[in-house]
Amino acid sequence: MEEMKNLHKFEYGVEPEVIAEAPGVINLLGEHTDFSDGYVIQVAINNTVKVAMSKRDDNSLRFFASDLGERKKTTIANLKYKREDRWANYIKGVLYEFIQLGYNFKGLDITILGDIPQGVGLGASAAIGIASALSLRTLFDFEITDIQLVQAAYLSESAFIGNSERLTDQFCSYYAEENSSVFLDIRTLEYANIPFDLREYKLVITNSNVPVVDSEEEIGERQAECQKCVGILNVKNNGSSLRDFDQSDLDQGMGKLSEASRRLCLHVIDENQRVLDGKKHLEQRDYLSFGRLLNRSHESLRDNFEVSCPELDWLVKRAAEIDGCAGSRMAGPGFCGCTVSLMREDAFAKYDIRLEEYDRIFGFQAEYFICEPAGKARIIYPEIKQIDI
Repeated sequence: MEEMKNLHKFEYGVEPEVIAEAPGVINLLGEHTDFSDGYVIQVAINNTVKVAMSKRDDNSLRFFASDLGERKKTTIANLKYKREDRWANYIKGVLYEFIQLGYNFKGLDITILGDIPQGVGLGASAAIGIASALSLRTLFDFEITDIQLVQAAYLSESAFIGNSERLTDQFCSYYAEENSSVFLDIRTLEYANIPFDLREYKLVITNSNVPVVDSEEEIGERQAECQKCVGILNVKNNGSSLRDFDQSDLDQGMGKLSEASRRLCLHVIDENQRVLDGKKHLEQRDYLSFGRLLNRSHESLRDNFEVSCPELDWLVKRAAEIDGCAGSRMAGPGFCGCTVSLMREDAFAKYDIRLEEYDRIFGFQAEYFICEPAGKARIIYPEIKQIDI
């Protein structure tokens, strides 16, 4: 916190009036079920984004990303998406959404600092949005509800920037509890904090360091195909998304769906069931059974939804072969990014050897880090007691 205060003061000449911190997020189960109103199990991680704010007397907005050494600026009247503003767009979007809700304010000086790897499926942009929204609400004492705050952070990406996604990452970043996972019903927004005290296991995230690719178009095509299949399957079942169908409905649709379309639908239907099964395993502290679901989830993402890549497949397979690894799968939208594994500490030495092989084979230096299930976004300065609205 002191580092953040000093960075802000050095940049703007004044101390911040508020600093909020929001965690990154890793998806454990429920990959590519969001567009089908499905279910997801996620965990907030102890890599975070901090956002500091102080008021200005004019209508200028200044943004400083201290870890990048980059600065952006605009005005209240000129709050719009600009591709060249990159990271600042996530903050600008939050400010814009608050204004749309009827909350007015003057200029701001804003500093951001984070240690969440970007572009690899760990919710870095969601954390920026949540920390920004929480700072803004606190700075001006706006009477915005918790779910409105989460939606403002989500809309900053989906509406303001135009990314195609649902609010799962923002939801988890805001509602997570320490040593717990978050189960979310995306259709109803009903959720539960499920114990995730791993005991002998560690939550291991491995960055493949495969160059980030823009996968939005390909994934969008898969989602559109799944939605088209809903219309075909609706002959006997009045459902609005794949969440409303099961394996027997797919079997009855044989001959009406192409094999490629059937496999896309199969992933979504089975993944929804894996989340429900995974919730039960976590409630029972059965991490071995939960780990097996991670393995099956990856197999489906690889073979049915086809969003994996050789590097991720290799990392998952080699991790799962090690005695002491309960399960592993790719995490994030696909084609690059991270894997998430449950491993005992005594498996790390063998995993290190596997990663050396990965470097020789693929030419990318993978790196892993151990995460602790973290708590939700919070105000870290000034020290105040947060009140849920």
